Amino acid sequence: MKRPTLAPHGLKRLVISPAARRRFVTDADVESARNYCHKQLQQSDYDAHLIRRFVPPPVQDAFAALRALNLELVRLPELVSNPTIGALRIKFWQESIDNTFAGRPPREPICILLHKSLRELEERAGNATKQSIKFWVSRLVKTRGKHMDNRPFTSLESLEDYAENTYSTIMYATLALMPLRSMHLDHLASHIGKACGIVAVLRGVPVLASPAQPVRTPTGEAPSTREPCLLLPLDIMAEAGVTEEEVFRRGPVAQGLQDAIFKVATRANDHLITAREMLKRLKDGQDAGHDFEHQGEAEHFYGEQGDTVKEIRQSFGVLLEAVPAGHFLESLEKADFDPFAVRSSGWRLPWRIWQALSKRQL
Repeated sequence: MKRPTLAPHGLKRLVISPAARRRFVTDADVESARNYCHKQLQQSDYDAHLIRRFVPPPVQDAFAALRALNLELVRLPELVSNPTIGALRIKFWQESIDNTFAGRPPREPICILLHKSLRELEERAGNATKQSIKFWVSRLVKTRGKHMDNRPFTSLESLEDYAENTYSTIMYATLALMPLRSMHLDHLASHIGKACGIVAVLRGVPVLASPAQPVRTPTGEAPSTREPCLLLPLDIMAEAGVTEEEVFRRGPVAQGLQDAIFKVATRANDHLITAREMLKRLKDGQDAGHDFEHQGEAEHFYGEQGDTVKEIRQSFGVLLEAVPAGHFLESLEKADFDPFAVRSSGWRLPWRIWQALSKRQL
């Protein structure tokens, strides 16, 4: 399966071969695309690799495609040498998504698998949620494009907005692909996704603050073009007395770093606590306990609500995203909020995910 390449001359614009514009998709194409996405998750997003097995079967392929897309976008800042090439890559992905939703997927594994999922959704439930799904996927691409330069977040609130527009958005799209349009499920996804996005930034501190290492890509390792960076919110860093230069030089012993990590981690944990309390209330037949702050925004418009307990049972696999985030925060606390000291969870994380699924608890 051919992938888009960068032209070696001019503005290095993206070139897509004529074969990449073919309009039909065979079963062999789908199987190859599925294997590609699964391999990417297994190598570079182990949490998603584990969770994929437990999301509802009708959306397992869509989940794999969306998380593989997220990986492709996350890698871009480390692979592109200048903003022009980065903007072209983002443009390529946005056009690829537009063509996929129009029924013309390019010869790109992620788009082929997403196209297959959209076609199956249409057979199951028509096109009622297709426009909503496209909105969420496009928002993911646009948000990643805005953060190509790896600048620190200006505040903890701006980090939350980033998490809402990436990890929460992936969960919204997955729920819409089931299809489920539920205010309570989206509300849970918002809190869980924000926690996941914040955790992703915390996990990235040891990697991004250290000298760049080769980046694992679908075609092998590629040299990284980035400089060391620290994405922690500037307001938190100022309160804790943290400077980027000292973190780059001294790593985990930089003054104030652990205090800053603690404050950011606390916000992620607050979202998980809220999600757990909400889930318990909803399963007991009560209301969520507080309003959904994004209701009425974007695609967050809802009609008459269905059986919430049944919908939670149907979609619980999607909500399992909370488990790896919570497990990391526990490991971070045990390491005294030193992200450089957090070790791989090994067998514990799969066991925790299985326990959460069995007990229907996060």
